[in-house]
Amino acid sequence: MIVITGATGNVGRPLVQSLIAAGEDVVPVSRRGEGHQVDLTEPETLKPALDGAKAVFLLTSADFLAGGNLQDVVDVIKAAGVPRVVLLSSQGVGTKRHPSIHEDAVTGSGLEWTILRPGNFASNAFQWAESVRSQRTMAAPFADVALPTVDPADIAEVAAAALTDASHAGAIYTLTGPVAISPREQAAVIASAVGEPVQFTELSRDQARAGMLNFMPEPVVEATLDVLGSPSAGEQQVSPDVHTVLGRAPRTFADWVSRNVQAFR
Repeated sequence: MIVITGATGNVGRPLVQSLIAAGEDVVPVSRRGEGHQVDLTEPETLKPALDGAKAVFLLTSADFLAGGNLQDVVDVIKAAGVPRVVLLSSQGVGTKRHPSIHEDAVTGSGLEWTILRPGNFASNAFQWAESVRSQRTMAAPFADVALPTVDPADIAEVAAAALTDASHAGAIYTLTGPVAISPREQAAVIASAVGEPVQFTELSRDQARAGMLNFMPEPVVEATLDVLGSPSAGEQQVSPDVHTVLGRAPRTFADWVSRNVQAFR
């Protein structure tokens, strides 16, 4: 049995589907929706879902940083006798933009562990869906700064491999798409998919910051804007790890848009 936290999200949902398709017994966990309702800021609520589990996929929300302690969550998992944990971390930990406290809790646990460090998610483009649908417009900062956006479906497939194959124990995988793509180029891909022009407007950093503060803590906003506006060479580099784990090239941003085009029409 495999426990999936964040099971209703952009990574958790395809991960649950992938594991079920592979014949695994899956326990979905989320704060709301189907499956066990668990709030990781209250780690004891996870206990009922762990009985008999052989692995746990740990995904924390942005607001977990304000009120959560992953060490407490890991302690509950270890006390339940679960041998393996796969943590969805961030590429920013590897580039020193984000603190390593969550990874430290996992790597110091004595459990079998695998760390996934994805870069910029393709699904972040959902933030533009309403404006593209209603006005055929899209606004973003740093219009021509390109990053190798990763498809959440690829993250999910790598996670499924790490949860079911012990050979991935102790590995840290940086997950990116196959090529760097800028917001302006993303707008062109979306326009092609919907079959109509999409007007792109470049936001200032302050304008973008004001919007992001509506749904992200300030430290996360600042770190994210730093990556989007002034990425390091490492953050712009395409990682081989999706290919290494899955034996195929990572999906493109256009692949992601084609599967989600109805959100933009």
